[in-house]
Amino acid sequence: MSNDLDIDNDVIHAIHLNPEDNHRLANLCGYCNENLKQIENQLTIKINNQGHHFQITGKNNNVDIAKRLLTSLYQETVRDSNLTQHKVHLFIQQAKPQNETLKDEIIVAQVKKGLIKPYTKNQQAYLKNILNHDLSFGIGPAGTGKTYLAVAAAVLTLEQEKVKRILLARPAVEAGERLGFLPGDLLQKVDPYFRPLYDALYETLGVEKVNKLLELHTIEIIPLAFMRGRTLNDSFIILDEAQNATKEQMKMFLTRIGFGSKIVITGDMTQVDLPKGQHSGLVHAKEVLKNIPEISFTFFDNEDVVRHPLVRQIIQAYSTFD
Repeated sequence: MSNDLDIDNDVIHAIHLNPEDNHRLANLCGYCNENLKQIENQLTIKINNQGHHFQITGKNNNVDIAKRLLTSLYQETVRDSNLTQHKVHLFIQQAKPQNETLKDEIIVAQVKKGLIKPYTKNQQAYLKNILNHDLSFGIGPAGTGKTYLAVAAAVLTLEQEKVKRILLARPAVEAGERLGFLPGDLLQKVDPYFRPLYDALYETLGVEKVNKLLELHTIEIIPLAFMRGRTLNDSFIILDEAQNATKEQMKMFLTRIGFGSKIVITGDMTQVDLPKGQHSGLVHAKEVLKNIPEISFTFFDNEDVVRHPLVRQIIQAYSTFD
């Protein structure tokens, strides 16, 4: 393994991982050392190891991060027998300097499948805002965890019996909210538009429980247009992809909140798919509601992307090009 490093001003540090366990070591390094290569690439360092003895070469700050990271990941191998590249990426994000404050106060959502926690300062602020406000907005690019953390918070709130149901809504812009021409019943018609919400629910609760809660209507997944005329009490309501709601739809949705309910609205203002001439309700609501202290706004940026590292670079490239 090697990176093209400027050896001037580089430092070399060594660490030894204990207790020695070859299965844990193999899990840490990954297939063909893919996890170590990922750490090298993202931190611009070089890692050499002989068994449990690691030598790290690079700029001092990055070497310090890598030392903490390798130690944390080795500890994680006790709980996780298959460290994926995605999980390694999340650990790298958490270890970087801008996220030092997370070590002092990490808010964790406990769900059936385990712990869900924020990996960046903005994610932490977002989760705090959701839990402490009746109405919260999460605005930013794809891959920043806006929907996933909102669903995790909804599941946590439901399991703590603070609400009686979860309702997930999304504009079905591609179908023009006219779903009659699509085959199947309502759920089958809108299923392609709600797959990300299903995926987040399945990861937190498991397929079997989600399907049972859907049958009991404890969880509802509906197009935004079907919210009209409803007032929802004791509910956790998420509006996803809100940039594709019109101003009128956003006002309608916001006035659905009832007693004992919590609303989270997520969206990316750079990905508006509304027909030409229609204005985004998310963009409009941000300006209309920005001075109401009871409403929280969390804004994400490229540094909060927790998907594949290329996603962040792609977003940055498009932002620079535009």
